[in-house]
Amino acid sequence: MGYMEDASDHAIIERVLSGDVEQYARLVDRHYDRCARIAVRMLGNREDAEEAIQDAFVRAFRALDSYENRERFQAWLTRILVNRCRTILERTRRRETVFTDHDHHALDLIAAPVDTSDAWPDLERALDSLSAEQREAVVLRYADDLTYEEMARITGTGTSALKMRVQRAFARLRILLGEVQHV
Repeated sequence: MGYMEDASDHAIIERVLSGDVEQYARLVDRHYDRCARIAVRMLGNREDAEEAIQDAFVRAFRALDSYENRERFQAWLTRILVNRCRTILERTRRRETVFTDHDHHALDLIAAPVDTSDAWPDLERALDSLSAEQREAVVLRYADDLTYEEMARITGTGTSALKMRVQRAFARLRILLGEVQHV
């Protein structure tokens, strides 16, 4: 059992494709928390996030035999998840919310595991104030600690555009934080 616990994603995928489909649960277990962190931050609520995560894992499983670069499973899964989150965002068309509380540790909270801080509702409101594109860029950059090049491969957006989205997102958050601190 130790072998499969320490096995690479590639080795597990090979086992799944050889007929041991129950091994796919190991991939789900391995990548679930990371996917949850991304989806909750992108979508703003657990129900939508759970829908996106489940759908992403199901889609990945169904397409596993056609996926060629099995060493890069995490990036491939992230691309599927981001697309599912985008679809849900389009479907629900989030309305703009007003940021009413301040948060001095936004970057730490974005990167923290979900529900480890009482300040999460403040961060959620702050992220909700961003456009979907800005929110996605900030979450991928700081929650998943991706480089701009990795983000570009996942989103299909150029690195300069992604840098600009992150910059504008933080400018917006600074304005909101300034308004709150002066109240």
